[in-house]
Amino acid sequence: MFGYVVPLRGELKVWELDAYQAAYCGLCHTLGRRYGFLPRLLLSYDFAFLSMLLSTESARPITQRRRCIACPIKGKQVCRESLSLDIAADESVILTYWKLMDGVADASFWKGLPSRLLVLLLRPSYHRAAKRRPDFDSWTAACLEELRFLEKERSGSLDRTADTFARILRAAAPSTGTSDRDRAVGQLLYHVGRWIYLTDAWDDLAEDRSRGTYNPVAARWPDGPEGHREELRTTLRHSLNLAVSACHLTDFGPWSGIVLNILCLGLPMVEESVFRGEWRKRKKETNGRMSYERSV
Repeated sequence: MFGYVVPLRGELKVWELDAYQAAYCGLCHTLGRRYGFLPRLLLSYDFAFLSMLLSTESARPITQRRRCIACPIKGKQVCRESLSLDIAADESVILTYWKLMDGVADASFWKGLPSRLLVLLLRPSYHRAAKRRPDFDSWTAACLEELRFLEKERSGSLDRTADTFARILRAAAPSTGTSDRDRAVGQLLYHVGRWIYLTDAWDDLAEDRSRGTYNPVAARWPDGPEGHREELRTTLRHSLNLAVSACHLTDFGPWSGIVLNILCLGLPMVEESVFRGEWRKRKKETNGRMSYERSV
């Protein structure tokens, strides 16, 4: 995924910060248990967030200390095995595989060579994940094919392109049989997905221009997106407001405070950093692992 979905850590309670880190590390161990070492390199804050949304625990998560490559001696506290972590791990492998396939299709042979290599290495894990989550796999493939068509025709519609990606994330929450909760979680993921797609489009604007590749923001405003910055940020705020509204329609148990922190503080912080042109620099300075201790 993209790594945009993070909390503002300084505003979390101590136990919430510990629980968030345990969920993140728990997802890493789940990827290793189900798929081996390579998929653990695909670990994403975004899918750690998904595991919290899918959790049905009513009490604070139970953790256990486990060693890992990042902390081989002391180890770290990780959330115990759960269905929500299994789903998040499976779907992260599927979405990453199809995103890599999309990159292979869009690039020349030499430029797409790194993606081709990763596809080959990831393929065995992908096949296992696709067998476990066939509905999500087929839906993701169909939506990305639709998105590829819109990109080829250089669509200037932000709504059509963002909607296609947002529907993938909405489908990441399998039905639980509780219609009210399913609807709320689906709407939350849809609007977060829409926000991710458009934020990423702005973040990639300079790079896409230099490469001459399609960018939905540039296609929407061919006269220069910079003059329409506030228009884009208005629709981003609208998506976040709808995600927060959906969040209030159900109960996420012990994860509720963390989920609200991410939606109300973390994502606005990331958005501000992206629009200031600071996001990529900050990620490089911390090797892609941001501390997010204070607002920008």
